Amino acid sequence: MMRKTTLFLLSSLIFSGTVQASEPSRDFPVPQTVSADMQKSIAAENNTWKFDIKSADEWFPLIDSSYQYGSHNSKIMADYFKVSIDEGYIGNVHTYTITPPNIPDNHKNQVILFIHGGGYVLNPGIAGIDEGVMLSGIGGYKVVAVDYRMAPKYPYPAAIDDAFTVYKKLLNEYPSKNIGVFGSSTGGGMTLVLAMQARDNGVKVPGAIAPCTPWTDLTETGDSYFTNKHVDNTLVGYEGWIDDAARYYAQDNDLKDPYLSPVYGDVTGFPPTLLVSGTRDLFLSNTVRMQQKLNEAGIENNLIVYEGQSHCQFYLGLPPTAKELQDHYKNLTAFFDKHLGN
Repeated sequence: MMRKTTLFLLSSLIFSGTVQASEPSRDFPVPQTVSADMQKSIAAENNTWKFDIKSADEWFPLIDSSYQYGSHNSKIMADYFKVSIDEGYIGNVHTYTITPPNIPDNHKNQVILFIHGGGYVLNPGIAGIDEGVMLSGIGGYKVVAVDYRMAPKYPYPAAIDDAFTVYKKLLNEYPSKNIGVFGSSTGGGMTLVLAMQARDNGVKVPGAIAPCTPWTDLTETGDSYFTNKHVDNTLVGYEGWIDDAARYYAQDNDLKDPYLSPVYGDVTGFPPTLLVSGTRDLFLSNTVRMQQKLNEAGIENNLIVYEGQSHCQFYLGLPPTAKELQDHYKNLTAFFDKHLGN
């Protein structure tokens, strides 16, 4: 049976007056090669992806909505995985330190820096820590989640400066080889930028990084922006809210600046890198083009492309028991276990 492949980006992103009707979706069968939880996620519909942002003020209902939904979800995940969350500041940057009930011996001298997604505009505060909670709970790591400043109030380079500040402070407590960095979507792009910032500023790079479905190109460039349009049921299309987010964050800066779009940058000296995407991901080309850059530079890397998944569908809309969610964070754990120092 053919099913429409559209999914809520965030169920909280519905608000009066800014949602336009979506264009007709492309119909594909729901794959039977994934779990029942993932099949349900793939079959869901998203008619809330295309926003018409005419002024900076119109972002704030979206931001608030993402906070309401995300904070609720983060607290549910924290309770499920029994992690503790300590709110504070590292180098004047707001952070959340997530600690599992038991840290394995080989993780006790390690820390993971987590950078959340949301197009540089969404998921402020505790709303942005859910992936950090899941890696901490499943992998048994101490995780520091960065609540970086975001557009439209704080445009480029506020976000990357905050993440880099926290990373440099962590270097006072941990050897660089014992620090892993990961994030998805915008957080994945920022993870790659952080490695560039470290190298460019003569700071030791992390021991390993895991940019998952990273936003490596803020321009609409790459095959999957077109072939997976209306196939990806998370982002759906670039001309929804993604192009507006890029514009409000970058302001008048060149979108191909490597600190905005790291696929155009120099990756010399990068640490081992794990890239993740899905076969229906609008950002699949963002991910595979980044791998090509790493390959050309001789950087150790691996790429996982998950069956049937749209953007960030390895956790979005899934219960914590879902096979794909559990597998994803176990994959991240295995990667960091292999490459981080003890």
